[in-house]
Order: sequence, then structure tokens, then C-alpha cells
Amino acid sequence: MNEVLTIDGLAGGYTDVDIIHGIDLSVNPQEIVTIAGTNGAGKSTFLKALLGLLPRTKGSVKLYGQDISHLGTEARIEQGLAYVPQVTNVFRTLSVYENLLVADKRVTRSQIDEMLQVFPALKTRLSQQAGTLSGGERQQLAFARALIRSPKLIILDEPTAALAPKLIQSIFDVIVQLKQLNVAVLMVEQRARQALDISDRAYILDQGKVVLAGAAHELLNNPEMVELYLGTQTHT
Repeated sequence: MNEVLTIDGLAGGYTDVDIIHGIDLSVNPQEIVTIAGTNGAGKSTFLKALLGLLPRTKGSVKLYGQDISHLGTEARIEQGLAYVPQVTNVFRTLSVYENLLVADKRVTRSQIDEMLQVFPALKTRLSQQAGTLSGGERQQLAFARALIRSPKLIILDEPTAALAPKLIQSIFDVIVQLKQLNVAVLMVEQRARQALDISDRAYILDQGKVVLAGAAHELLNNPEMVELYLGTQTHT
């Protein structure tokens, strides 16, 4: 199987001191992969280094075998990455329709219609200002903005952050649907139990290093994983 994303020995950070240290990671086609870990483990730093938003000091990033490590963020996105940042991920003063239009200068009405099929809740909101949408609707709009470019891999940073509890499962349900669009998913998520429930594989970071990796269901049943990173709550 050709890997969509291959990370080899990635290291980097905000200053001369590396925050992430030699991370190896892969994502296969139509796979959901979760990155979990405690606060300060380096999860968001890793995503930013992957996207070229932070400098890397070592390692490589490959998309379908092509090394994109030397490319800037926009060029990486042009190659097939999509990114949904945490919380601030839509233009709140623009309408839903305008948000979809500005996602890509080449976007067509048929592409917008395709996104409305995937996210039907947005159909009746096209003229509505994005800032007036519910949290769940805004997140769906953020997904649609990312997917309209037909990416090979969508990267999600805390997709359920700041959402009301009743909306969280609906967002996880949407993420599961992304597999049907022939797109792979890599996400950082603090709600590790729920994220692993819908994931194929997962990587656990601690102090900028991968400390556990494997099939998601196996990690959910790993006593070390539960004790250190999931707490003692009953798995649901």
C-alpha cells in the first residue's frame, strides 16, 4: 500500500531547542490516524512542523513518496495537504458561500454543490454570516473549506475544541464520513478515547517523542496507555 504521508525522524520547534524529537509517522489511504498525548506533549508543534509553519532541524516529510520538506506551507497545501486549525478556522464576517469561494480561487459552483451534499446543514446557511453559525456548523464549514481543494490528506487540530458537549459526537461522525471521500485524516485530539474509537491507528506523544503507536483498538486496551494518557474513566 502506498502511504499518503511518510514522516521520517522529524525534529524541530519554535527556537534553537527542538520541541519534537525524531518523530516517525505514516498515514495510509482512507485511514484515520490520531495523535494523542497530554498537554505540552508536542502535538500541535508536530502538526505545525509537518505543515512548514515551524522550522524543522532534521527529518523529512513525504506525500505519496515525494519529499515536500523543502516546500513552504502554501506549496505543501498545493501538493495535497489540507489543514483545519483549532477554533479560528473560518472567516466569521463572510457568508458561508463566500467562505467556500475564497477557499480556492479556482473553486466552481459544482464543487460547492458537492460540499453541500457532504454537509447538508450548510445548504440553508449559504447567505448567513459564518460568525452566526453554531459551533458545529462552523466546524462543518471549516471542513468543507479544506475539502473543496480535493486534498490527499486533511489535517485536523483539535476538531472538537470549544464545542458544546452535545455537538462533539456529531463532529466525530463527520470525520468518519471523510473516509468515503477518498481522503486520509490525521488529527490531534484531546478527547483521546472518542478519537481512538473512530481511528484506524494512533500515535501517543510525550515530551516531543512517540512513546506508543499501533492499532487504535489495541491502544484503547493497553493498560499503560489507559493509565498514563486516558485516565481511569470507563471506556465508552
